[in-house]
Amino acid sequence: MGYVNDEARDQGLDWIDANGTRVDICSQEPTTYAEATSTYTLGNAAVNTGAPADAATGTGRRVTVPAVSGASVTATGSATHWALTDASSVLVATGPLSATTPVTSGGTFSLAAFDVINSDVA
Repeated sequence: MGYVNDEARDQGLDWIDANGTRVDICSQEPTTYAEATSTYTLGNAAVNTGAPADAATGTGRRVTVPAVSGASVTATGSATHWALTDASSVLVATGPLSATTPVTSGGTFSLAAFDVINSDVA
């Protein structure tokens, strides 16, 4: 692939950074805000993503969703995906968890920090 300036990649990541304020753990991958925050959610937490930076693998640019600890579980099930939203109406991004995690309503969950990557790879 040819060269693309980091600023071109950062424009979308800046939008994710500005709008990604809530992360939900979900029982399957959502495709809408309602699915992420109502239909499939098992728990959620407020987050503040980081500014765009080089991806750790050197294959693009990224924003980091910070680690979550002690967040409330609101439904019992197996968490398979994360969903990042604006906590109002927009599904920002989704992805699979590194491992399926059973959770129980009334308990808590934790997530390790993870990256949303705008890849250099074509």
